[in-house]
Amino acid sequence: MYLEGVSTRKVQDITEKLCGYEVSSTQVSRITQELDEQFEAFRNRPIGEICYLIVDALYLKVRHNGAVIDMAILLAYGVNPEGKKEILGASTSLSEAEVHWREFLQGLSSRGMRGLRLIISDNHSGLRKARMAVFPSLPWQRCQFHLCQNAQSYAPKKSMRAEIAEVMREIFQSPTLEMAIEMKRKAIEKYEKRAPEFSRWLEENIDESLTVYHFPKDHWKKLRTSNGIERVNREIKRRTRVAVLFPNKESALRLVTGVIVEIHEEWITNRPYLDMSSLLSKYEKKDE
Repeated sequence: MYLEGVSTRKVQDITEKLCGYEVSSTQVSRITQELDEQFEAFRNRPIGEICYLIVDALYLKVRHNGAVIDMAILLAYGVNPEGKKEILGASTSLSEAEVHWREFLQGLSSRGMRGLRLIISDNHSGLRKARMAVFPSLPWQRCQFHLCQNAQSYAPKKSMRAEIAEVMREIFQSPTLEMAIEMKRKAIEKYEKRAPEFSRWLEENIDESLTVYHFPKDHWKKLRTSNGIERVNREIKRRTRVAVLFPNKESALRLVTGVIVEIHEEWITNRPYLDMSSLLSKYEKKDE
């Protein structure tokens, strides 16, 4: 019940009605702490070959040093050579500063993660620097969904936001990289006077979200955004909503890990997320 997001108070009420005796919130907490060893083993297990790495963060309210803070939960999942998704790691952090992201990414590498072809994420400043430090030569796909949202903030007036969002979608839906680049060029020219800040921003940022064109076409739809991990975030938030405030970072990480273990088990037992044959054959030819 705890891992499904039921509050400790409701657990107490339910056990009393079903079993005839109370289980206090303190007892629930003590029992759930027994999961820590299993959860730590999951978070630190060997990884192996991963083709695509998707990383993101969400925030939970935690009591820390007598104050309530928004603590970052750093998350990573990957797609393995069999085309199945795996939850790779989770970590609590006081912020999304570079040092925390760097430790998180280095932790994935130290657990044996190898064979990466692409990283997908939003443009967190700390993550960008950490990614360049740990994986300096690895291609990066900037999340198109978040980039489209960012673009609208450069509209000179609110009435132009929808128009700019449509321009971004048209670029991203181009059937080839060459067409996307040509549409980018036309958009930069079109808005040079009408929305000069947007035009300059587009020229400086759009190419980071077009990396996906260098990968198999049947993978584009699922690689162009970090929405896959956003869905994980939503499930974590749904399960943790009843907690509202965690007494410490350990309790937050415990419940988050309980959620992601379930998601991971579902993913690895389901059918493949992607057909990896075209990607793997491409890299085999390069190696030859």
